[in-house]
Amino acid sequence: MLILNKKWLTALVLPALTFSALSLNIANAEDEKDFGLKVEQMLNNQTNKYFGFKKPLEESAPETTGPYRTSTQSASDQVLLAKGLEVEYLTRNAGDLTDMMAFFPESNPTHLITCVEGGRALLSNGKFNPSVQRIHLGTGAVETILRGMSRCDGIRTTAWGTILATEETDDGGAYEILNPLTTTEQTVLDRATGSVSDPGNIAKRPALPTMAWEGLIVLPSGVVIGGDELRPGTGIADSDGGAIFKFIPTTLHTASGPISNLDDSPLAAGSVYAMQILVANNQFGQGGEIGRGRWISVNAATARANADTNGATGYYRPEDLHQDPLFSDPANPDAIRFCWTNTGNEGFFNYAEVVCAVDRTPNTSTSIVIANRFVEGDPDFNSFDNLDFQPVTGNLYVIEDHDNGDIFACLPDGADRDIKTDGCVKMLSVKDTSAEPTGFIFSPDGKTAYLSIQHSNDTNMPQFDGYGTDDVLKITGFRVK
Repeated sequence: MLILNKKWLTALVLPALTFSALSLNIANAEDEKDFGLKVEQMLNNQTNKYFGFKKPLEESAPETTGPYRTSTQSASDQVLLAKGLEVEYLTRNAGDLTDMMAFFPESNPTHLITCVEGGRALLSNGKFNPSVQRIHLGTGAVETILRGMSRCDGIRTTAWGTILATEETDDGGAYEILNPLTTTEQTVLDRATGSVSDPGNIAKRPALPTMAWEGLIVLPSGVVIGGDELRPGTGIADSDGGAIFKFIPTTLHTASGPISNLDDSPLAAGSVYAMQILVANNQFGQGGEIGRGRWISVNAATARANADTNGATGYYRPEDLHQDPLFSDPANPDAIRFCWTNTGNEGFFNYAEVVCAVDRTPNTSTSIVIANRFVEGDPDFNSFDNLDFQPVTGNLYVIEDHDNGDIFACLPDGADRDIKTDGCVKMLSVKDTSAEPTGFIFSPDGKTAYLSIQHSNDTNMPQFDGYGTDDVLKITGFRVK
């Protein structure tokens, strides 16, 4: 047996302790030099104050293999959540590829109206694919409003009481739905002509641009602003990416209350314009993606080609787009601020961005528009898709467009010198590697959020109405002030 005296122990242990302390001191010294890391840590320690939940996620969910989703899982099996938040199922019967959502009615909503992003297909039950569904906020009951669209994605409630649902495909159209709580099991008979089974309650709107729709806003005046989800270089080498378009009705909507006839909708006729950012007076093109711009005229039916030919500004896959509910400009009381995601390509180290633009007089084609980057991605936070402003706080939640995707919460810009978010923290991560988060939307009071877990492997799940399903989650526990 080896017996060590105190002197020997000191000789053996002290150098190890000294080396450990020295390493710690070096690490601390390096941390002291990294001011950005200190700021990031400060924000992570104050999420309860700034975001209304106790603690952000440090890591994303680990990858899974094989079919993950089963009929016996709890809602918490689907996502990792920031501490202080809770999750439950709203429904497990939403159509497979459920994407963006809108509340209806706009005030005191009873339902989510959702887009199902499946392609047009005739199912084995003799019906076409579900495209627009309604989900009861109390019971989670799912009913199909409209079938037979192709890749329904962008969807919004209008100020005159209709639903505008759009298609994310190269020849994507826009359909307006009257009485969405009672219009049921209707079908788009012919996408090209816009023929539908219930023309009294559903109308295709060819006055709006034909493009790959996703994010959009519909102003009370009937003005619509939306992006074309298009990569640069698609189809033609060196072609621009997706443009941001604006539709201005022939007759602006000024009445209050819902309409009773689709002929009274401002979406029936109007003109289309594309956003062109200038690098100097009448100079535009590559390198001019942010700054001051204008709206240039394009034809609705050939909006994408006209935008490219006429010098509209292109972005890397514009996706979701929302209006900032807290923005105001005393010098321009009609001005609005809208923000959208450009997904980029993380495989080529383009980590995505959120761009925000201020349109000073949005109801006019001669309005000045000023666009600047608000959020820039990084290796952990990238491929931006959906986004939503939290009511009351104005915090912006940004959703990643890939498997095991995360959701980050981002602060508004404060009084500091820059014009970007003051910081973002990770709030949610999807556990199922075959799925991604999408359709994220806050309730009007900002205390509850809804989220679709899209295109999970359905091997272990029964179909609903002859179609695969997605889970729609209800997330609570947000504190707002």
